[in-house]
Amino acid sequence: MNGPRFNEWIQSPRVRVIDENGENLGVMYTREAIAQAQEVGLDLVEVSPNADPPVAKFLDVGKYKYEAQKKANAARKTQRAQEIKEIKVRPNIDDHDYGTKMKKIHEFIGEGDKVKVTLRFRGREMAHGQIGMALLQRVQQDTAEIAKVEAYPRMEGKQMLMVLAPK
Repeated sequence: MNGPRFNEWIQSPRVRVIDENGENLGVMYTREAIAQAQEVGLDLVEVSPNADPPVAKFLDVGKYKYEAQKKANAARKTQRAQEIKEIKVRPNIDDHDYGTKMKKIHEFIGEGDKVKVTLRFRGREMAHGQIGMALLQRVQQDTAEIAKVEAYPRMEGKQMLMVLAPK
């Protein structure tokens, strides 16, 4: 377990002791400190083993573990996984349709998600890959201030892909 070591024999014969209220009780023998902690109904926990002398504190180990678990659960609740949203476009997209797709890209990136732009070719459009590349470069330029390119445009079968991530 990282952090304080619970109920472990502290190697140093003398330790600096801090009580449950955070007050410094001074340097005392380890056995004496353990006895005082037991009188209060708490455990002696080594907090800073590298200090000279090591620092030990009176703690209720069960309560300490419970609080640590609560903090970890609260942190887990506030985390949000980054999703990859996909926007599909075609090489001969109309200006209005392009504007609508750009609004969605801006919205997704504003929410902190990555955006995968998929450009699908059909039939003879495959012969005009430069049109698709120009379209993806236009998307890249239009999102330059809010997003960075994580995966540059590349062909995969009949489609060209590019991934944008929030800056």
